[in-house]
Amino acid sequence: MAKVSFHNFPAFCSLDKVEDNWRSGNAHLFALSNDRRASRVVCGIRMEKCGRDISISRLRWLHLDGLVLQGKALFRDRNKKWNHSVMEQSLQEAPQWCDTCALSLKRMHLSSRRCFNGFHSHFKGGYATDTRPQYHWLPGRQVSIRASAGFNEPHVANSAVLPEGGLKEESNKELLESRTGSDNFENFLLSKLPTHPKLHRGQLKNGLQYAILTNKVPPNRFEAHMEMHVGSVDEGENEQGIAHMIEHVAFLGSKKREKLLGTGARSNAYTDFHHTVFHVHSPVTVQGSNEALLPLVLEALCEIAFKPKFLPSRVEKERRAILSELQMMNTIEYRVDCQLLQQLHAENMLGYRFPIGLEEQIKKWELDTIREFHERWYFPANATLYIVGDIGSIGKTVDQIEVAFGRIPVGVCFSSSLQPSTAKAGPSSHINIPNLKSLLTGTSGMEPTVVPAPSEQMMKKRHAVRPPVKHDWSLPKPGLVKKPHIFQHELLQNFSLSLFCKKPVQRVLRYADLRDVLMRRIVLSALQFRINTRYKSANPPFTGIELDHSDSGREGCSVSTLTVTAEPKNWKTAVKVAVQEVRRLKEFGVTRGELARYLNALLKDSEHLAAMIENVPSIDNLDFIMESNALGHMVMDQQQGHESLVAVAETVTLEDVNTTAAGLLEYIADIGKASAPLPAAVVACVPRKIHQDGIGDVEFVISPQQIFTAMKEGLSEHLCPEPELDVPKELVSPVQLAALKLQCHPTFVRVKEDDISTKIVDEATGIVQRRLSNGMRVNYKITRNEAKGGVMRLVVAGGRARETTNASGAVAVGVRTLSEGGTVGGFTREQVELFCVSHLMNCVLEADEEFLCMDFHFTLRDGGMRATFQLLHMVLEHNVWVEDALDRAKQLYLSYYRAMPKSLERATAYRMMRAMLDGEERFIEPSPHSIQQLTLPIVKDAVMQQLVTDNMEVSVVGDFTEQEVESYLLDYLGTVAPLQMYPESVENEQPVIINPHPAPGLRHQKVFLKDTDERACAYIAGAAPNRWGYTSDGRDLNTLVHPISNSLTEEEALSLAPPGARLIKDENGNLFWKRQLNPLYGSVALTLLAEIINARLFTTVRDTLGLTYDVSFELSLFDRLKTGWFVISVTSTPAKVDKAVEASLNVLRGLHVNRINQRELDRAKRTLTMRHESDSKDNAYWLGLLTHLQAPSVPRKDVGCIRDLLHMYDISTTDDVYNAYNHLSLDDDSIFTCIGVAGTDAGKEVPALEVEESSDSDESLSSLQSSIQHGRGLSTMTRPTT
Repeated sequence: MAKVSFHNFPAFCSLDKVEDNWRSGNAHLFALSNDRRASRVVCGIRMEKCGRDISISRLRWLHLDGLVLQGKALFRDRNKKWNHSVMEQSLQEAPQWCDTCALSLKRMHLSSRRCFNGFHSHFKGGYATDTRPQYHWLPGRQVSIRASAGFNEPHVANSAVLPEGGLKEESNKELLESRTGSDNFENFLLSKLPTHPKLHRGQLKNGLQYAILTNKVPPNRFEAHMEMHVGSVDEGENEQGIAHMIEHVAFLGSKKREKLLGTGARSNAYTDFHHTVFHVHSPVTVQGSNEALLPLVLEALCEIAFKPKFLPSRVEKERRAILSELQMMNTIEYRVDCQLLQQLHAENMLGYRFPIGLEEQIKKWELDTIREFHERWYFPANATLYIVGDIGSIGKTVDQIEVAFGRIPVGVCFSSSLQPSTAKAGPSSHINIPNLKSLLTGTSGMEPTVVPAPSEQMMKKRHAVRPPVKHDWSLPKPGLVKKPHIFQHELLQNFSLSLFCKKPVQRVLRYADLRDVLMRRIVLSALQFRINTRYKSANPPFTGIELDHSDSGREGCSVSTLTVTAEPKNWKTAVKVAVQEVRRLKEFGVTRGELARYLNALLKDSEHLAAMIENVPSIDNLDFIMESNALGHMVMDQQQGHESLVAVAETVTLEDVNTTAAGLLEYIADIGKASAPLPAAVVACVPRKIHQDGIGDVEFVISPQQIFTAMKEGLSEHLCPEPELDVPKELVSPVQLAALKLQCHPTFVRVKEDDISTKIVDEATGIVQRRLSNGMRVNYKITRNEAKGGVMRLVVAGGRARETTNASGAVAVGVRTLSEGGTVGGFTREQVELFCVSHLMNCVLEADEEFLCMDFHFTLRDGGMRATFQLLHMVLEHNVWVEDALDRAKQLYLSYYRAMPKSLERATAYRMMRAMLDGEERFIEPSPHSIQQLTLPIVKDAVMQQLVTDNMEVSVVGDFTEQEVESYLLDYLGTVAPLQMYPESVENEQPVIINPHPAPGLRHQKVFLKDTDERACAYIAGAAPNRWGYTSDGRDLNTLVHPISNSLTEEEALSLAPPGARLIKDENGNLFWKRQLNPLYGSVALTLLAEIINARLFTTVRDTLGLTYDVSFELSLFDRLKTGWFVISVTSTPAKVDKAVEASLNVLRGLHVNRINQRELDRAKRTLTMRHESDSKDNAYWLGLLTHLQAPSVPRKDVGCIRDLLHMYDISTTDDVYNAYNHLSLDDDSIFTCIGVAGTDAGKEVPALEVEESSDSDESLSSLQSSIQHGRGLSTMTRPTT
């Protein structure tokens, strides 16, 4: 399924509610942990894809709205693929979604990634890494420069560590040459890299190729992916979108795939330019038996690919679904991506053959047309099967492949066989692109392709070259100038400029290739850090600057992209700053200190990856192999990659790195010169109008010449070389630590008031609980999930719920201010960030409705764990608050708020949430007026009142020893000054109330958005219990009250009471048994209920009625606040959205009429228990389980909740699920709905959403617009099938 990649985000950002983990494949977390913590760690620390800054929204559920304006590449998966696909959400296959991603992307599967400050390590099977910076602990602006790797550049990130003194004057290269001779040195660089020792490749007689890799993580599970080498570029002129259509029909029409339902298997599919992929994640055996599932999975894939039944009913269902998907996809981000691709690939079909297809053609295809395309491209020689997992014998697996696929005919073709048309066609009829009207309709006037008469037969073979497109490479072309292309649209908020350079992929086959990749990463890492730290004033001239270099197997090229985003009024200065910094690096190169620093960090990261070789998930290994095949890279395992990188790192010199920098950056730094490569494209995406104080909206005027002039002016200004920076080795020196220990005398004290034990160890789970003498509570667990790696979380009860009406937004803005500042003690922000880089440490700070939280990911190598504890100590004891950081934080929130009216999803969700909570700003975005009232003392006080030791809980999970973790706990956390919570701050916290009597017209609302194209979405919400069973109206799901027959006396009732029940009497003298249930009871029942409702919504609203492409139900489960809510989100068309809302409500309210059966319940149980077992190999997951174990604000959670989880799932009954269902508020007087409609005629008689305008005039608040980060993304790949 599709994955996301958001590149411009701070790591110390408020990732705000990366919770509701059932959507991200962690549904079981509902039952026992703060699920958003676990998910957040994955998204904020281990993953790049969900890392956009969502701190500004406080709505846990609203994040499915997905701040799409914050993400560069909305539908990008780990392969840099771009998806449109079918959305099957059958219960046991419920896809895994991520709440931090866009609304249109729900249930994104979370892959395993690690990110250490600037160095993103994709566990892609090989040793691939990605230096997409995550902005370590205190970011400033959203600046990102990254060298992408993963499958795109299969090579490790780092290995051996440099000497303490850094690089020697005499380079390692010179030493090597002096010892071995220059010929031997050259021979070494030209020698081939090693190949993966465990990867088995083969081919059946009918041409089907396969790759098999045994892998033990997760245990007893495997991945099977069938890759058909056919995509949208293989479509004829009148077939645009037919590859995607076949993906839908073949996948969802497979009866053998349906037999996998209920086995715990999850399946999905997607289509891109060149591939259609069907994939299954499955247990090795059927639960409760020894029946092997691999043969069944292979049979299902065989039927999907080679024996589909193109039933008319299924074709029509999927036709409706795809047309709905097409409208849902057509966001402004999608349209921007179309523009970028059209300009970047103007010379070939990649700029015009988008996988989603053309609406008019999708409506018209007959069955024969669909069958003919399938027969043309779906044959064994045009397929590759990948199997990775805990499969045991390779030989037995090969035999099973032969049994499943060996009898498929080879397929024949003729010497004059049909070839796909090379004519260009428009990206989509629903996209409003100037000067392409004839293409957009799909009727360009060209004659349809004619199939020649049959002649000589021959065996079908796949394309000799993939992809079958030609590129116009970026080379010096004297006399030519690439004129900037300008795309203006009324829904755009910001100015953005993208400069592309397109070159052939450098296949990584030899040591010299790996050396080149390493040097590029050093260059890009240096540039990223420079921009990130240099521009930290209160009003920087840009919103984001990003330099990306990545190989794309889906586009068949290597692309460098400089992307600049800014407020329209600042666009010239932003462009100048970006090109100046590029030119500075090109002219003066990296410094010796930068080379030593980033090479050292990359080598450390590689060493860490090599140690993780036995803990890499199968999906990451498989994806790495698939993308390496597409790019032609050598596939190595992590250890081989590490050793290879160690070898080439010894040959890297400052001169060679700076030569690499000059070559990489010259297309920007020397633009306009005859010797410079001509950019492949220069694209500016800008708003049509901007707001000016005292005037209102005015036309935004910009020309290509103005853009080019701004670049030339920036490049002509005088520059100075980059100065060297002093990087601290310690934040707390040994002398300082000794003094602190003498002063504080840190010790461990009794964990519980009623127990004298100072250490509680749970043997079943391995969890240890302790408490420090300053009041701080501690949980830790030693695991071997990640060799020499660990995660840590500090949680503080309070969050935005403790904001007061006269300081709305103070906690949210305060946490962001602390994040933006970056200074601790006497260390500058630059020093702190470099300290994090040097120790491969990543930290994320956030505030949500209930808690403040700091998450760390660290390595235990070279003092990384000690450094992490030192940083936490300094943040707690020596944080520094500065005015310019507050100004930046306020501007970010204002910008986010001002962008709302131009986002259909955000505007719709905001309107409903505001009505449901009666305008309560603690759970929605603070208004501009509230933000403007905040001062530094106000926000500092709001945060620091919560950061007190007796309100803190620290959890640590990793590959450390008991002695290590306990010594660091005492040294660095035990020496934090003891402070107690102000009683009034707790007492003054207002309860959360779902509005019982909204004003007329607020319970059911509509939002209208003017747009050139039509779209629609809707939200349905109502009250629900929190994770531990409490509701806002005082009910408790975890407490059962049974009436007693009036015939029983009080003594008789007492003697007959069930175990654990006590006798109570109401005001009328009636007797009842009151029984407290297991603390997990409510959350387990609610989680099972959510799984079942989602399956029914998909089956009814999407599949049977065809009213939507995407519908989902989710619960917002608080831990501390005694309330919660559910939300159904629906995407549809303006014509169908009202019916989709009605149908969704009918499903939700119909569970008593259409009773839940045992089969549905069993499937939900299997799905959740198997996810738990799989995720138990993950440190971040365990961190979520440990969170709140000792929190006084979450009294019902204890270690027993973790021990009992599987048992509670096992014993749950349909009665339990109905008990949870009955606690949802579903009547007409409780439900809130809001429908959003976009289009040219939308809301002609009803006003669109308006946002509050600030009365302050300084700095033109209304012009502070949210940035839309763009990338070649949304249009190049279909959405996930399920």
